[in-house]
Amino acid sequence: MQNIQEFIDLGLSEKSIEAIKAKGFETPTEIQRRCIPVLLSGHGDLIGQAQTGTGKTAAFALPILEMIDGIPAGERPSGPMALVLVPTRELCIQVCDEIQSLALGRKIRTSAIYGGASYNIQFRDLKAGVDVVVGTPGRIQDHIERETLLLNNIKVCVLDEADEMLDMGFIEDIENILSKMPQERQLLCFSATMPDPILKLAANFMTDFELIRVQTQDMTSTLTKQIFYELYEEDKFEALRRTIDIAPDFYGLVFCKTKLQCDEIGSRLISSGYNAEVLHGDLSQTQRELIVHKMREHRISILVATDVAARGIDIPELTHVINYSLPDEPESYIHRVGRTGRAGKEGLAVTFVTPREFRKFSFIRKIAKSEIEKKRIPTVNDIIEKKKRILLDDLLAMVEEAEKGNCPQSMFSLAKLLCETHHTTNIIAALLNDKYNRLVDLSGYREIRDLFDRDSSDRPRTERRLRPAFRLRADRKASKEPRAPREPRAPRAKGKRKANVSRFK
Repeated sequence: MQNIQEFIDLGLSEKSIEAIKAKGFETPTEIQRRCIPVLLSGHGDLIGQAQTGTGKTAAFALPILEMIDGIPAGERPSGPMALVLVPTRELCIQVCDEIQSLALGRKIRTSAIYGGASYNIQFRDLKAGVDVVVGTPGRIQDHIERETLLLNNIKVCVLDEADEMLDMGFIEDIENILSKMPQERQLLCFSATMPDPILKLAANFMTDFELIRVQTQDMTSTLTKQIFYELYEEDKFEALRRTIDIAPDFYGLVFCKTKLQCDEIGSRLISSGYNAEVLHGDLSQTQRELIVHKMREHRISILVATDVAARGIDIPELTHVINYSLPDEPESYIHRVGRTGRAGKEGLAVTFVTPREFRKFSFIRKIAKSEIEKKRIPTVNDIIEKKKRILLDDLLAMVEEAEKGNCPQSMFSLAKLLCETHHTTNIIAALLNDKYNRLVDLSGYREIRDLFDRDSSDRPRTERRLRPAFRLRADRKASKEPRAPREPRAPRAKGKRKANVSRFK
């Protein structure tokens, strides 16, 4: 009851508290605790910095629902009163579902408007009347041009994952959409990072806004253990395989920098027998929704994705996050790592760092203020021993079931017959070899160069010393010493060049 009281103290109504109980929320997150009271006041614009998984959707959805619910149904305008803009189709569906679940007990209509879905269904929903529209900028702009969506009654507009929308080139669409709204509307901007373009957008479209920034040290989960391997680029895939194999319950995200790299790593994992899928922007909407659905249902255990494709997709109970490629910004690293170690469960974040990237990684580690421990890459023997222990536990469990009588009598008869003619150890070894030899097969692994013992003072290849001749010229220029006069050349004999050429005729 004490935890629910914290939500009550934020100023939420009884209906919101009932929805929170139904959702199973226990205590407000930092972004909820700081944003909800400000938004409930209904005055001023707001910029909030928060990563996925911190409850930012509820932070803006609950005040919006309170605002709409405060207007009697007969007095509400025909058009939407709230618009939430998101960068991707998956996030659009997710945010719309979250708002619907928080609207428990309220007569509030929501609609997801995104590209790749049927226009006819969206036309029908908008014509019937909706209170909250969640959409992607491109499709929202299409409906504005078709005059099937009017924004003249918007009271609250939310830019969710604003940094990603700007990176994806939606700035013109966003500016046009904002220009179609009333001047007195409230504008809320939520972002995992806070680049200059967002602050510039705020200066153009916001007045008297409040900036709520969750400090970096608060954004990393204490339940997430962070480690890194130092290795060469060509050894990354082998290190990825070993990281997966050493964890029998591996269920995680592998982050790559580009779509091409995603396809390459995903194809190699699948061809190696791993239960993996690839997620990036080139896939169709149906494919992306199916992949995310399969991941949430644990029908696949490895999702290889880019930052943009994975932004806003909340997959619970992830055990691992693998940074196959370093992100460009420290905030992106924090955002990736924050996807595991949630809901009281521990997680592991593994980062692959090449010697060329070490300086960049040191900067990320400094800005993120994270304790990232250097570890050795799991050896083949480590993996085999781990598999043997798991196999032994499984076999002992099967033996216990047989001892309880949960085994057909015909199997006991066959076992006795074998033991009469062969040694028991040989029988068990033959059965294990036939059924489980693949699990302890060493041929599937190749040698890898673990740079765990590399001295941090070692120079990467890109920092080789200057050539002595170049250093001498630089030193002489710095000291402003006069250059020694050159010896005059001896005059060339006339006809010499011609004579040399004629020798080859």
